[in-house]
Formats: sequence, C-alpha cells, structure tokens
Amino acid sequence: MKSALTVFKEQITNFYLIQRLSLYEIKSNNKNNYLGMLWEILNPGIQIAIYWFVFGYGIRTGGEGRGAVGDVPFIVWLLAGMVVWFFISPAITQSSKSVYTRIRMLSKMSFPMSAIPSYVIMSKFYPHLYLTGITIVIFQFMGYTINIHYLQLPYFMLAVLALLFALSLITSTLSTMVRDVQMVVQSIMRMLLYLSPILWNMEGMLNDKLVTIMKLNPFYYIVEGYRSSLIGDSWYFIDHYQYTLYFWGLVLVLFLFGSFIHVKFRRHFVDFL
Repeated sequence: MKSALTVFKEQITNFYLIQRLSLYEIKSNNKNNYLGMLWEILNPGIQIAIYWFVFGYGIRTGGEGRGAVGDVPFIVWLLAGMVVWFFISPAITQSSKSVYTRIRMLSKMSFPMSAIPSYVIMSKFYPHLYLTGITIVIFQFMGYTINIHYLQLPYFMLAVLALLFALSLITSTLSTMVRDVQMVVQSIMRMLLYLSPILWNMEGMLNDKLVTIMKLNPFYYIVEGYRSSLIGDSWYFIDHYQYTLYFWGLVLVLFLFGSFIHVKFRRHFVDFL
C-alpha cells in the first residue's frame, strides 16, 4: 500500500510535467512526416476500412454487405469498438518499453520513473480524443445522434486510463529487467484483438459459459462500455454493476502489484541496461 501511495503522489505532483512531455512525445513522433498528426487519424481509418471489408462485407455476409449486430449496422458496431482499441493497443506496447528506452535521458533529471509510462500513455490519449470526436461526428450522419448515454463516456475514458497505467507499471518494470517481456506483450496484444469483442460479437456466437470466461478480459468491459456510450443503448456500468465491481477490483490489484514491483526495482533500472 505504501508503494501505491508513493506512485499515486508522484502522478499528482508531476501532472503538469507529464502533460508537457506527452505533447513533446507526439510532436517528436511525427516531426519527420509531412502530414504530421494527421497520420494519427489516417492509420486507424485505413485499418477500420480493412477490418470492415474483411469481417463485415466479406466473411460475415458472404459478400452481400448486409452484416449487422442486432439492429446496429456492422460498420457502426465495429467503429464504436475499434475507436478505443486504437488507443489501448499502442498505449500498452509503447508504455511497456517506455522505461528502458528513455531511462538514460531521464535518469539525469529530477523526474520519477513512474511518470515515464504515464506520459507515454497520455501521448496516445490525445489522438484518441480526436479520433473519438471524429467518430461521434460520423455517427451523427448515420442516425446515432448524441444522447444522454454519452455522459458515461468520460467514465470509460477514466477507466481505460486507470487500467493502462496499472498494466504499464507491471510491463515496463518487467521488460526493463527482461527484454523478452516486450515481445510477450506484443504477442498478447495481437491475440487480444481477436479475444475481445471488437471484430465479432461474442454474445451472439458463444454460449454463456464461454462469454463469462471471455469477460475476465478487462478490455471486454471497456469496449462494450464505449459501444453503449456511442451507440446509446444502455448505461453499461450500471446495468452490469457486478462486472463494474470486478473491473475496478482487478485494476486495484494490478495497480498495487505494479506499484510494489516498480518501487522495489526502479533504483536498479540503470543496472539492467
């Protein structure tokens, strides 16, 4: 608990610096591109088009293009889930290697190591806000207008940030000590794309027991929460309050464990390089 309080205080104390570094991270990643920040939107757009064509237009409908999940067109259902995945995936992969790739530079600064994954995650969060805004605008023209369920969207944004930070404390610490962890993280993220309800509707294809097992994946909660917010069909965190309790319980456990190992080993990070 002491380690968790230490890490939490470091985030609050250095919040302004984290924001500045995250903006610098975005600029440095796109400084050599003519289109700059526009690639943060173009890349997800291209991938969504490919996934829609393969899973919506092709596989799901035999090429007839009439795929739907319940009363929701497949492209709407897909976009509402993919918008958060394009934040989750790069945030996890980049934050997991954030410490050992930046420690030489930041070790000379008065800067807590726990804030390194934070600003990397925040650098991915800003493009996510832009992409979510564009998605909302697109939905207005597709008949899914802004409604009262949008009020839960900030909650799910907070939830995904909390989950990503808790995971990043674990993965960034372990990958600094053992580089193979980074490769494991990348492999797991490829699998989670298909083990999360992003490209296919699990509840419509699997029995209840398998769906319950799949829901052990906390990203299931996040993706379905985003869908409920953007499509506007339910108050997901209330209607599934037991799942909400499980999610935050898991986040707390991950944060406590991540804080413990981070504080325990961070003074030795330089020795592992």
